[in-house]
Amino acid sequence: MAESVSATIIVVGAGPAGIAAATRAAEAGANVVVLDEAPSPGGQIWKHRRSAQAPRAAQKWIARFTKSGARLIRGAQVIAAGEAGRELRAELSDSPGKMLDLRCEKLILATGARERFLPFPGWTLPNVIGVGAAQALIKAGVSFRGRRVAVAGSGPLLLPAAAALAAGGAQVALVAEQAPGEAVARFAAGLVFQPAKIAQAVLYRGRFFNANYRTGLWVASARGDDRVREAVFTDGRRARTVACDVLCCGYGLVPNLELPMLLGCAIEKGFVAVDERQQTSVPTVSAAGELTGIGGVDRALVEGEIAGLSAAGKSEVAGRLRARRARLELFAARLAKSFALREELKSLARPDTIVCRCEDVVLSRLDPSWQRRQAKLYSRAGMGPCQGKVCGPALEFLFGWESDSVRVPLRPTPLSGWALPGPEDGASPNERADSR
Repeated sequence: MAESVSATIIVVGAGPAGIAAATRAAEAGANVVVLDEAPSPGGQIWKHRRSAQAPRAAQKWIARFTKSGARLIRGAQVIAAGEAGRELRAELSDSPGKMLDLRCEKLILATGARERFLPFPGWTLPNVIGVGAAQALIKAGVSFRGRRVAVAGSGPLLLPAAAALAAGGAQVALVAEQAPGEAVARFAAGLVFQPAKIAQAVLYRGRFFNANYRTGLWVASARGDDRVREAVFTDGRRARTVACDVLCCGYGLVPNLELPMLLGCAIEKGFVAVDERQQTSVPTVSAAGELTGIGGVDRALVEGEIAGLSAAGKSEVAGRLRARRARLELFAARLAKSFALREELKSLARPDTIVCRCEDVVLSRLDPSWQRRQAKLYSRAGMGPCQGKVCGPALEFLFGWESDSVRVPLRPTPLSGWALPGPEDGASPNERADSR
């Protein structure tokens, strides 16, 4: 039998947006429960081994969250939902098969984003990892000291990743940004009224000052045997080979849309559509943070505050934050435009390049005229353990295949915990999900 938990407001995700939403709602008097997969609040961006190592803003918000009265359930992974977001089922990661059945009046989604990976020859070699993964490993205590590292991809996250690697003793050989130099320069010039961001960028760059930073350059292939040994970079005209022990590569972020899609929330241009109160198309469900657009910590925080206050019935107070949100939305739009992925990246994968790592599906097995569902049926692309979380965004970029469906459970779950409940528990999670 699953344990039952009830609250006025449930927040899924304890990154910056979720922390801000839960804090403001709890301070307004609401009974708030927060679910997060991690053992501590902060999300990937504020992940830390000790509190003193977290950024100052993180320490401030986490302390405020702790005092707010909101209850945090750690290691909770939502696997099913129904009744317009009023019912959730979650599995506890430290007790596989142990389930929580949760009920609420309002649900706030702050499930964040994950890295986008694009296939190229050699991208499946050992020690070819994501940019964000490198940062997460460093925060977890993994050492890159003495290793030659190349960092490539797109977006501002390349800078803090390279800085963290250099600070940890890695030999940063090259940082390659695929966006054109003029686009990056225009983006930087637009930060003139945000001196804090300029100072932060300068600080990051200073930590790997002896490494070459190039724009308009991207990874064409990686080579090696038991692990990566070198990477080939190109600007579309000339190729350059860089010896490396580790290649960190990531092409921005994509939102974790599985739960909002399961709940029937409208998706527009790849993000959850929300109104001025952060409410989705499902009246009882709100969303904040990267779910609504990739815009950084500041935007996630203000959206979380608005979502939490609105859900707690304090829309008037939330309204005072909307002007700030509007300014941050302009920044997000400039970010997306400046670091848009170039067309050349679509032609990197060769016929024998794996595009779905879970099922070892190579590019030649896919027909661009298919839809996403056909690719699943004919090749099993997206049918593996990650359920398309890695290959899905890549296939969308390559072929324009949008995600077609989401099913429960949202992630692999032990059958022992997914057994149908007895009569005393009411409907099964599948029945609840179908009830929408």
